[in-house]
Amino acid sequence: MFLYFLRHASAGQQLSTAKKDEKRGLDKDGIEQCGYIGRALAALGVQVEIIVSSPLKRSTQTAALVGNEMGYEGKLLTENALRPEASFSDFQKMLGKYARQDSMLLVGHNPNLREFLGRVIGDSGCEAVVELKKGAVAKVEMRRNAGSLSWCITPRILRALHAAATESSRPKTSRK
Repeated sequence: MFLYFLRHASAGQQLSTAKKDEKRGLDKDGIEQCGYIGRALAALGVQVEIIVSSPLKRSTQTAALVGNEMGYEGKLLTENALRPEASFSDFQKMLGKYARQDSMLLVGHNPNLREFLGRVIGDSGCEAVVELKKGAVAKVEMRRNAGSLSWCITPRILRALHAAATESSRPKTSRK
């Protein structure tokens, strides 16, 4: 099974109450990040059977925008196991629920998404540390109960690749 861990894109500053913060959507930078992420995943040939998101607005928006860029046509699923306060046990139960899937895009929040990623790729009893910036995506290949990190791409790298691709596609002007 392939798991793609995606931290929600930029959503501005945290709001004063938890209830209000759950409804905080992506900001302009976050919407732009989703385009870069989705196009990069599509260019890498990433295809997922399901997309599972935290039910918080910034995560569902990220999941929908990235999924759209990837050409995903399935239904967006939400799971409380990807909420900011979810435990690793909740996460493991959710993975068990979708164990028949070959590939999943999981959209959530730090610090627990980083913890979940670290625990599935760490040795038994240990946790690896992988920094997941907003809009970063990591690919993990799962075998039984252990995962292997294939790659992790940050929004800064995606923005640089997009800029380089845009620059290289511009016609060159010659000087005389």
